[in-house]
Amino acid sequence: MNVLVTGGAGYIGSHMVDTLIRRGDTVTVFDSLVTGHREAVHPDAKLVVGDLLDPVAINAAFDSQAFDGIYHFASYIVVPESMQKPFKYLRDNVIAAANLLEAAAAHSVKRFILSSTAALFDQPSRVPIDESERVIPGSPYGESKAMIERLLVWVDRIYGMKTCALRYFNAAGAHPSAHIGEDHDPESHLIPIVLQVALGQRDSVVVYGSDYPTPDGTAVRDYIHVLDLASAHILAMEALADGPSRAYNLGTGRGFSVKEVVECARQVTGHPIPTTSGPRRAGDLAELIADSAAIQREMGWRPQYVELQQIIETAWHWHSAHPRGYASANNPG
Repeated sequence: MNVLVTGGAGYIGSHMVDTLIRRGDTVTVFDSLVTGHREAVHPDAKLVVGDLLDPVAINAAFDSQAFDGIYHFASYIVVPESMQKPFKYLRDNVIAAANLLEAAAAHSVKRFILSSTAALFDQPSRVPIDESERVIPGSPYGESKAMIERLLVWVDRIYGMKTCALRYFNAAGAHPSAHIGEDHDPESHLIPIVLQVALGQRDSVVVYGSDYPTPDGTAVRDYIHVLDLASAHILAMEALADGPSRAYNLGTGRGFSVKEVVECARQVTGHPIPTTSGPRRAGDLAELIADSAAIQREMGWRPQYVELQQIIETAWHWHSAHPRGYASANNPG
């Protein structure tokens, strides 16, 4: 296929691009490089530096070639920040997606995969969470993804574009070869923060909230390896060739608390990794675990990294080899 990957210089997007190139697809990356890294983009992919808030730049990318499908990763993603700067999310995330969808429709693109989120579910009626759960976002970030999912309904109805929204439950890990990995500034995800403490780049891990209604009082999350996400995206894109639009929840179906993540990282790294206590953060939920039975049943998707230790080991391999991320000397990416 000839595909467009927005946000392909970012964490999940770069792993998606790498996977697509390795399977023989032709890939164009559209990324502003505001949070992404040029070095993360596979050398065989074409990189177009542009902003999804600029319709002219987007349409120029579509005018240059015909795409069989689109993987949309580009987004602001930090839940606590969205509680402080709601319009950065409610405006920019949604307008960027609308601009992209409008250009795709105008150029007759018929397949579109959205990187969505488990932040759609603020108060789930049951855990693990399946696709029948009501969408009630708990943050402007989650709301922005819910709004984009509604856009997908209308591009299908009006333009016949088939779409799939994949709701992630905490992407984690890195490519086993450690040539690409997670590099955010500032970092907001738990596992890389924990590993930064192991590397001596932070004094301690701040545990935000120790009074949640969970077994050890800390928040529980379902961590899914970034390459397992990539494989789900490919299956979803293939299914849209002759199937209806759809949405799936993605995760391993197992939850791990903040304390469990820290302890596992101690075992993997051999470092003590001290912690300190902090207050709960606005928008955070006690427990998010996915019920991925639907995508497993309908597409045969199976996560390959099902143990937390496996996921943290791949992340540690990346971070220990690249302590300053893509700015590290002799970076092979």
